[in-house]
Parts: sequence; C-alpha cells; structure tokens
Amino acid sequence: MQPPTAGAMHGKTVVVTGGTSGIGGVAALALARAGARIVLVARDSQRAEATLRRLREEGPGLGHALHLADLSRLYEIKRVGAEIATAEPRIDVLVNNAGALFDRMQTTEDGLERTFATNHIAYFVLTEALRERLAASVPARIVNTASGAHRGATLDWSDLQSTKNYSGFKAYSRSKLYNILFTRELARRLHGVGVAANCLHPGFVATRFADGTSGFTRLGARVAKALFAIPPEKGAETIVYLASSPEVEGVTGRYFAKCRPATTTAIAQDEDAARRLWDVSAELTGVGA
Repeated sequence: MQPPTAGAMHGKTVVVTGGTSGIGGVAALALARAGARIVLVARDSQRAEATLRRLREEGPGLGHALHLADLSRLYEIKRVGAEIATAEPRIDVLVNNAGALFDRMQTTEDGLERTFATNHIAYFVLTEALRERLAASVPARIVNTASGAHRGATLDWSDLQSTKNYSGFKAYSRSKLYNILFTRELARRLHGVGVAANCLHPGFVATRFADGTSGFTRLGARVAKALFAIPPEKGAETIVYLASSPEVEGVTGRYFAKCRPATTTAIAQDEDAARRLWDVSAELTGVGA
C-alpha cells in the first residue's frame, strides 16, 4: 500500500491508542505526515512525550495532543474518554490499538482479568465515550486492531474472561475474537449514521508485544519475532489504509488483512454472539446499554 499523500488527511482529527511504539506509533506518524491532527492516548509518560515530539516534527503546526491513561482501568478509560470528548468538537477517526499479552493472570481493581480489560473493554468503553463526537463528524471511521490469533479462540460464556486454567495466549486470542465480534455489533448499531467500523489483522509484527512477559513466554516470543515477524512499518499499513483510504469509504463491519477484506472463523461471524458480548460488556461497564 502506498502511504497517504501529504495533505490527504488535512483537517482530520485522529484519536490513537497504543500509539507510542510498534504499529500504533508508525500509524500515528504516517497519518500526521498526511496532515492529520493526532490525539494520542498513552500510559507511559516518557514514551508519550517522545512520540508527541516526533508527531510535531513529522506533522508540524497541527496541534497534536496527548492524554495519559491506563487503559486496563475502567475509571481511567471513562475519564480519558470524557476528557477527549470535552476537548474535541469533532473526531474523524478513532484507532483502538492498545493491547497486551500477560503470561500470568492478573485482576484489575475493577475485578476484571487484565487482558480482557485492556484488549476488549478499553475498546468498548472508549468508543462509547467518543461515539457522539464521531457521529458529529461524518463520514467518520473506527479502526479496531484485532489479530489472526482469534483463529485459535473459542467462546465460553461461563468463562468469558479466561480465568479458568489461565493461559496468557488463550486470554489474548479470545480478546482478539472479542475485537472482531465487537466490530460487527458496533457496525450494526451504527448503520445509517455515517460512522464506519472495521477491524484488522496487522500480521505478526516485531514490536514490544509480549516484552512484559517472562520465562518461556518471553523467550518464545523473542525467537518467533526474530524468525518470522514483519517490521512495524509493514504491520501498520492496514491501520493507515482503514483510517485514510478513499477505497474503504462507506465499508463497515469487515475484517481486513494486508489492506484487503479477509475471512474470519465462523464464531467471529456469529451475530448472536456479537450481540451477547455487547450486552455482557455493557453490564460490566455501565455504558453502551
């Protein structure tokens, strides 16, 4: 895919989570070079400030903004969503990209398994917080980073958060399945509004992903990245494509890989499961009902 030309995103405001490194960072810089004003949501203040400096270098004079939040914490997601909604009169694109894999089970202060909270609930809650701003900016777009790792996932409604016999990769792959189901239901609910919602598989990318794990998980991830991973620049292409390309104007509810529509597993296409996941998420978070 050719990157968007300079000025192609002029006048657009793009909210990006997970944009301080990896594919999110590359995508944010590419969109800034194309003229977009980036509103960055990040957890680590040092990496965030460094990214903000890069954004100002690549896309000068655009008023890029930064908000700090831990997207594994429900209060923080709601807070930063409200802050952005108050500060931004319009949002043209929301890129939900923040995510992680944890090799041991962790429970957040909200009683949520941390992978589920970071990789799924953050998408759900932040999108709901910014939904009115997106609807006021039509045609607008929502881009959700999912993964081909969803192919190993099953749905267990009695253990939606993967806490039984915990496995880091099982929790991660399920969260990526949830990203696809969330996108399907979101697109259905936004039908006719003028806000498109799509998700993507970026490929297996050499990023900081799994660097926070330990033991065999971390070793395995390092070896796999050294042998098989693509560079972040390649992995970010589909995010940039879905955020900016006129080719996908009006396309919604789809799953993409390598800048093309791709197939998912059968369960990822289950509309009843998508609606049920939405309802459970709304009950857990108090939003989106």
